[in-house]
Amino acid sequence: MAFGKSRIEAFSDGVIAIIITIMVLEMKVPHGDNIESLKPLIPVFLSYILSFIYVGIYWNNHHHMMQVVKSVNGSVLWANLHLLFWLSLIPFVTGWMGENHFTKWPVMFYGFVLMMNGAAYTILEKSLIRHHGENSLIAKAVGNDWKSKISVVIYLAAIGVSWVSAIAGFILYGFVAAMWFIPDKRIENKILEEVIETKHP
Repeated sequence: MAFGKSRIEAFSDGVIAIIITIMVLEMKVPHGDNIESLKPLIPVFLSYILSFIYVGIYWNNHHHMMQVVKSVNGSVLWANLHLLFWLSLIPFVTGWMGENHFTKWPVMFYGFVLMMNGAAYTILEKSLIRHHGENSLIAKAVGNDWKSKISVVIYLAAIGVSWVSAIAGFILYGFVAAMWFIPDKRIENKILEEVIETKHP
C-alpha cells in the first residue's frame, strides 16, 4: 500500500530541526567575560561544527532523495524512523565527545553513531528502491553509491584509529564530512535527464 510523502518529509524536517536545536543548547555560556573563558569551549564548539555539518548533509540528501519518489509505504516509514533514531543520538555523542576533549571512548562511540546513521540511510534508500522498482528514477539516481561504501570503510578505520589517537579518528570523521559536503549531483542530474528526455523524446 502506498501513501503520500508529504507527512514523512514534514516530520523528518521537524525532527532534524529539533536535533540541531538540542546540539546548540549543549554549548553552555561561560561564566567569565574574557577570551580566556572561551578556551574550554573550543572542543565543544569543534564537535558542534562537525555534527552540524553531518546533520545538514543528511537533511540535504534526504530532501533530494524525496524529490525523486512519488510515494512511500510502511517499510519506508519504518526505515525513515530508523534513520531519525540514529540521527537523534548525534547530540548525545557530540556533547560527550566535546565535554571530554576528544578522549578515546567518546570519539569511538561518535564514530559508531555516524556509521549507524550511514547504514540507516542506505536502508532507507534501498526501501525506496524496492517500493518504486529497479527501473525507477531513485534507483537510477543512486546507482552504485560508492560514497556510502567508502564512508563505512573510513568510519571503521577511524574507530580503530581512535583507540590509539582519538584526534586522528576525529580528523577522519571530518574527512568523510568533507567528502559528502561536496554537492552530490546524482539526483539533480538524473532529474535533468528525465526532463530533457520528456521534452525531446
